[in-house]
Amino acid sequence: MSATIALRPARPSDVQGIARVHVETWRDTYAGLVPEEYLLSMTAKGQAAQWAEALGRARPSETALVAEIAEPEGARIIGFGSCGPARGGPASGEVFTLYVCGEWQNHGIGRRLLMGLFEVLAGQKSDAAVIWVLSGNPSRYFYEAMGGFRKAERQERFAGTTLDETAYVWPDLPAWLNQGGGRV
Repeated sequence: MSATIALRPARPSDVQGIARVHVETWRDTYAGLVPEEYLLSMTAKGQAAQWAEALGRARPSETALVAEIAEPEGARIIGFGSCGPARGGPASGEVFTLYVCGEWQNHGIGRRLLMGLFEVLAGQKSDAAVIWVLSGNPSRYFYEAMGGFRKAERQERFAGTTLDETAYVWPDLPAWLNQGGGRV
């Protein structure tokens, strides 16, 4: 696919596009991992409300980025990610979310988003970053290819079930960024 993809900070007007990507990627990625009832109950309207609240909080230490493609009818969001100070764990910074629409995966967009989020964290003086991933999520191999090290595991209660999660850590963000960010 030959297209111009722009990466930029998320704006409140992006909530519909972010919500669409959020629901689509969760249903594609987490089928068989997260209870089906939960995935079926997800709606773009509900996710848009959650993202409107999250973006409206205006915490300067938290950032959301979107990847968008220019189309004749206007720009369309095809991926997003968010980061901020770690909520505990083995690093000072954390990537909270990173999702790319299925048809745009394997085109470097996830890598660009991850690099953008890491640049934000490094700019906030985070020396290391963590991302928690469902242990059965096939995208975990992306994080390994991007230089993340498996560091910890935990179990979280979610939607009436217990989910296994794995932490991927980048222990030296400045060095990772200086080396061009990963091997993908």
